[in-house]
Amino acid sequence: MNARLFVDAWDPAYGASFEAPGGPAAPSSAQVQTDVELPADEWRPLTAPDSVEPPDVVLLVDGVRRIDASVWTEEPDGTSYPGLAASYAAGVVRCDLRRGAAELAGAEVERGLFTASPSAQDVVAGQIRYAVHRLSGTGELSKLPAAVQGPLTALEVKVSGAVRDDGDLLVVDGPLRSRRQLPRTLGYIKTQHSQYLDARHTALVTGLRARERSPVFRLGTAWGGYSWYLRLPGSGRGPWAGIVRVECSAELAEQQAVELANLSLVTLPKFASTPYKDPRAPQNLIPIAGLERRLRARLGDGRLLHRALTLATTRAAPPAYTR
Repeated sequence: MNARLFVDAWDPAYGASFEAPGGPAAPSSAQVQTDVELPADEWRPLTAPDSVEPPDVVLLVDGVRRIDASVWTEEPDGTSYPGLAASYAAGVVRCDLRRGAAELAGAEVERGLFTASPSAQDVVAGQIRYAVHRLSGTGELSKLPAAVQGPLTALEVKVSGAVRDDGDLLVVDGPLRSRRQLPRTLGYIKTQHSQYLDARHTALVTGLRARERSPVFRLGTAWGGYSWYLRLPGSGRGPWAGIVRVECSAELAEQQAVELANLSLVTLPKFASTPYKDPRAPQNLIPIAGLERRLRARLGDGRLLHRALTLATTRAAPPAYTR
């Protein structure tokens, strides 16, 4: 019997909604505890109880980054180190579900020079400053882009913390990572890079209907945490169409994790995007898509910044030796 073929609803320019290296059969090495909410052999699709209502206020936070230039240093001893000049921004959208209104509640832009050079200094390009973020080790060029994630995450925590109120729900675009200490916070993973469940439980996930979720399970990864899958409403077909993974802190009690899972099920579908508006529908939530556009605009013109960096480093360079 031949396999059925589905076309992923996402625009291929954005990758795929499921990106395990070997396809959906590629397993993760993480230990998984599947009996958090239900015994492993009693898993079934779940819907939220009628008593569960979405919060009055939902905050959605996201960040963007861009490499403005690749650089090299020339050290006093003749060695050199690669570096990246990067711009990154974080912002938060406040969605008042009572009024049906959304607004940009806060946004900040920072720029940095990421390198392992022991002697590199801040680069000032006109009114723009790229502060040095000195990395440990040899600072291989291939590892520099990942170094931007730490400062970007810290900026996301900063901007979201400034606008929080009691009773709101914070949704972070991507894994929680170092944000697990934040109260009433969900990590929202729209691209599935790994398969954490065995074949039987995965079949339940891919068989979910819109506004259904899997039972809560626990991941034994380095970051840990409770997690579950849910399917957003949308027109896409295929096993993983509209499937997202949601996670919360491992420091919560199991019942608290279940309550957040039910809360996510009555909240996140309200923000699901549509294909004619977003090439990553329905997973790329409408407020997040709008926030990304606003943040990228705040990064400034990359070509002008590249030119300014070139001029700044040219002026700072010592004159060439001549006889």
